[in-house]
Amino acid sequence: MHDPLPDYPGYALRRAANMAMTELANRLAGIGLRQVDASTMILIEANPGVTGSALARRLDIRRANMVPLLKGLEDAGLIERAPIDGKSLGLNLTSLGRKKLAEARQRIETFEAELLRRVPAEHRAHLVPALNALWQEEEE
Repeated sequence: MHDPLPDYPGYALRRAANMAMTELANRLAGIGLRQVDASTMILIEANPGVTGSALARRLDIRRANMVPLLKGLEDAGLIERAPIDGKSLGLNLTSLGRKKLAEARQRIETFEAELLRRVPAEHRAHLVPALNALWQEEEE
């Protein structure tokens, strides 16, 4: 059957994203994490003391969804909250969180390397900048 759908960039992007997210989700599930958990922990590691609201903005997650996400990570002993001023709490990884994130990073980096090997060598350097251009706002 002739399939013209892959000629549409949006369709091709959706199919590629679905494949990638399914595969990564399966790999992270092996250590008891979801993609959003790993993403959140990566940002917390890179920004010690970050607030939940700042994380929600960066990850484009509504507050109603961010609260249970952070509670789950806290209940699992992966993150902890610490006062950063009179009314805000900052987030940090616990030692268990750092260990779990190291496991997640290993799986993520292996997956990312395998993913890039599927792209022809001459396009690899341009792939991430091209994808980022589709969603990141232009700098003014």
